[in-house]
Amino acid sequence: MILLKKPYLIYLGSATAPTDAKTGFGLKDWCAQSVLGEWSHADATVRLGLARLSPAEAAARGAGSIVIGVAPVGGVLPDAWLTDLEAAIESGLDVVSGLHTRLTSFPTLVAAANKRGVRLIDVRHVAPHSACATGAKRSGKRLLTVGTDCALGKKYTALALTQALKESGLQASFRATGQTGVMIAGEGIPMDTQVADFLAGAAESLTPANDPMHWDVIEGQGSLLHPAYAAVTLGLLHGSQPDALVLCHDPSRLCIEDYPDYPIPPLNEVIELYLSTGKLTNRAIRCVGVSINSSSLTDAAWTEYQMKLQSELGMPVFDPMRSHLDAAVAAIRAL
Repeated sequence: MILLKKPYLIYLGSATAPTDAKTGFGLKDWCAQSVLGEWSHADATVRLGLARLSPAEAAARGAGSIVIGVAPVGGVLPDAWLTDLEAAIESGLDVVSGLHTRLTSFPTLVAAANKRGVRLIDVRHVAPHSACATGAKRSGKRLLTVGTDCALGKKYTALALTQALKESGLQASFRATGQTGVMIAGEGIPMDTQVADFLAGAAESLTPANDPMHWDVIEGQGSLLHPAYAAVTLGLLHGSQPDALVLCHDPSRLCIEDYPDYPIPPLNEVIELYLSTGKLTNRAIRCVGVSINSSSLTDAAWTEYQMKLQSELGMPVFDPMRSHLDAAVAAIRAL
């Protein structure tokens, strides 16, 4: 399990486009209580609207880590940022990165971190040791977000449901399985760092035995429909042993993104695929709702689509960024 030191100072590098800073905005939106402020290189123009703090100022206010909240083209960390990151290290902050370029590939950062006694954490590359799955039933309740494709709202759905369950009075924890999710939660296991034989075991360790009424809300990865990433989805599904599934879908996608020969089947067929597959480790698995990324729909089109889908599937249909989640919470409570 990766454990990150909070609170964070978010580093925006040289970002000039808000879309490059989606990690920073995600941290601001979903763990604002754990973010002290922002810092950037001199040529950056993107701002998160947070207090602008130097690494030294952030450390003086109790920051534990500086998090690279921007993804430059190719995931490469520019040499121009090294001075800023070295200043953060000198201030006693861990450096956390989700980029393809490893922090540990820069000798100056490694030397500075060793001298100061802080960590360089490459979230995308950390591969904590996991054992093979046992398949043993664990106490507590679990919900897994699954998808018809990649990158359509599984993380946001899990975060929104965790918040809604807590507000309804239930015990709930968000369990992160991707790099941005780990940064938001402060802990977790990036599932794409695991060797295939240990995917299910990693999912088991991420969701250990808990209070019988506690809900682990698990961030999904990939899709069983995806020709490249179905394996990570399968391991996560079997290891997490979910009692409940929420299917995530983007109605603007007729096929798997960038794979035009792989059309997305009707949602009732997708739900049945997930349920039949998940029954290997939890015979009582149920789908309790469908989360829609409706960003491509007008208000009127979204309402029509939502009502039609609810009638067809007989379960709550919602957009976590656009809808109340009362019906979904009620369906989860009923299990």
